[in-house]
Amino acid sequence: FQVGDRIEVGGHAGDVVDLRIFQFTLLEIGNWVDADQSTGRLVHLPNSLALSTSLANYTRSFAYIWDEIPVVITFESDWEKCKPLLQEIVVRHSQHLSAEAEKGIREASQRFMIFYNHLTPIVYTDVVDIGVRLTLRYLVEPRRRRTVRQEMWEDILRAFAAAPDIDLAYPTTPLRPMCR
Repeated sequence: FQVGDRIEVGGHAGDVVDLRIFQFTLLEIGNWVDADQSTGRLVHLPNSLALSTSLANYTRSFAYIWDEIPVVITFESDWEKCKPLLQEIVVRHSQHLSAEAEKGIREASQRFMIFYNHLTPIVYTDVVDIGVRLTLRYLVEPRRRRTVRQEMWEDILRAFAAAPDIDLAYPTTPLRPMCR
């Protein structure tokens, strides 16, 4: 890794901001911040950590990661109407990356055994205990993950507000009258 890479090593994640003979420094992400955004802390780690534990590099060799947004709607909702709405949203926010990602995959596959057949965004359908889960799967640049998720969620909420036959599902507990 080098300065500027986003990595995760030994339970620490962040952007590499300094490399020295005996240590490297991360601008920490995550931890108590509920997303891949900076906490503001600098974490100094010994170089030996990078040699003695697994290391994930978010940005080297392939500049994108897969992300998913699960959206659960009620069983009573029109899921067949909802799925194309979500597909349009995920395509609008991430389709432009597919061509760039395809070039990156070709380059990465020359060094690593990485083969993807489809890099285009997709919406998967599944059933869970409280409703129908429609999962948006898409490529995103690691540093833009939170922003893209927020933009997509805002579009999803607007689309659902305009569709009276689509409702988000959430766990509920039925109340029963007490016996006398």
